[in-house]
Amino acid sequence: MNEPLHNGGRSDEHLRREGRGDEHLHGVILAGGLGTRFWPLSNRRRPKQLLPIVSKRTMIQETAERLAPLIPPSRIWVVTGADQADEVARQLPALDRSQLLIEPVGRNTAPAIGLAAMQVAASDPQAVMAVLPADHAIGDPTAFRTALAAAAEAAAAEPVLVTLGIAPTRAETGYGYIESGQVAGTFAGRKFHRVAAFHEKPDRSTAERYIESGRYAWNAGIFVWRASVILDQIGAHLPDLARILATLDPAGDKKAEGMTAAGPALAAAYARITPISIDYGVLERSSHVWVLAVDCGWNDIGSWAALYDVRAPDSAGNVLTGDVVAVGSERALVHTEGPLVALVGVEDVVVIATSGAVLVCAREHAQEVRKVVEELERRGRTDLL
Repeated sequence: MNEPLHNGGRSDEHLRREGRGDEHLHGVILAGGLGTRFWPLSNRRRPKQLLPIVSKRTMIQETAERLAPLIPPSRIWVVTGADQADEVARQLPALDRSQLLIEPVGRNTAPAIGLAAMQVAASDPQAVMAVLPADHAIGDPTAFRTALAAAAEAAAAEPVLVTLGIAPTRAETGYGYIESGQVAGTFAGRKFHRVAAFHEKPDRSTAERYIESGRYAWNAGIFVWRASVILDQIGAHLPDLARILATLDPAGDKKAEGMTAAGPALAAAYARITPISIDYGVLERSSHVWVLAVDCGWNDIGSWAALYDVRAPDSAGNVLTGDVVAVGSERALVHTEGPLVALVGVEDVVVIATSGAVLVCAREHAQEVRKVVEELERRGRTDLL
């Protein structure tokens, strides 16, 4: 897996000439996260994926537009929560309301993907699903689309679960890793490997060993498979979830009440579902998982500190948005939606100011912002959540 994926001559124009890729390729965007690490800008009704964190467009808009040369809007689905559904519909007007799959409560990725697979399979029994989070940044969208097209070709030909492995650029301890095994096949000129193992976030020395071996990739949580195959695999490895999902009508329940609330059958089903991720529930248990190495400038934008990697800093290393004055300060990240923020003589600090709250933290502690949200919940400060 030490061969990163490049464009291989399959440009966006080439994909367009081929008719936006395979006519059975569907995109499923997972947009149910709460984005607690991006408090106070992020809240329950407008979490990270619905905000312009990286550019002037929101993250979910960028995700949908990233798919456009390969998958038309009529084959893009979004799994989200009732609190965010109205805003998702407003931000993605090209999608029909029936393409919004509204979960009554979040139950992690396995139920969300199972629900989407049922809906997609009902609309297209031959469907291949590209599943991706709504809140990631991609520096090279063409390389990303080329990877999806190659993975879709493999998934259409073989009953496998394909995961995209991001070619690592550093010994990162904040990501899970995918270990590649033997070559499984070649599609669209790219080699696919069998997954030997999934590994949790490593310590520094282990991460360095992974990088040196050339057999490990970052786990981005981006997948491609036939809808029928993932439903079969959920049935094999998560039979309780499969039985609950089987009680639902893929066409009727959600449409009965429209997009603002999940129907009663779906709410009853979700009340019985145990939360579990697709990684732990299916991928780590299945013997039918392939990995494709991808080099596309991926970043999961996991905390405010990630913006240092995707926004251009000034000469002092500061990343500043809004009304900001920085005097003698270096490597600061400031985002203000109104009040002037003035910095004097500080380094490696994150300051986020909204009309209702101000966050100040050390850059190295940006991942811990979720603890503030937990404390506000404990205090009953729902006005700030």
